[in-house]
Amino acid sequence: MPAAHPILAILDVGGTEVLLIMLVVLLLFGSKRMPELARGLGKSIREFKKATSSLEEELKRAIELPPEPPHPRQPANPTVTLPVAKSPPPTAPGDPSPPPEEHPYP
Repeated sequence: MPAAHPILAILDVGGTEVLLIMLVVLLLFGSKRMPELARGLGKSIREFKKATSSLEEELKRAIELPPEPPHPRQPANPTVTLPVAKSPPPTAPGDPSPPPEEHPYP
């Protein structure tokens, strides 16, 4: 069965090719390292699938959530109101005026 696209023809691997690849790997790494390699490959595939599924879930949740309403913008230079100094209450004529404040330093 030919591949759908000529570039993908390299992925069209049959049973004979798989056996040949396994034989080469067995010769290169030996029989003691094969289970370690298979475990590492299995863990890698599991982690990849886990990361892929969590990313898919996150994207689905992001699509399902309604967009946040826009926040009102603050003016670039807000006007600042300064407190106004209170003037002393007016004195009636004939009231003694309070003594002037003395400074602690001459």
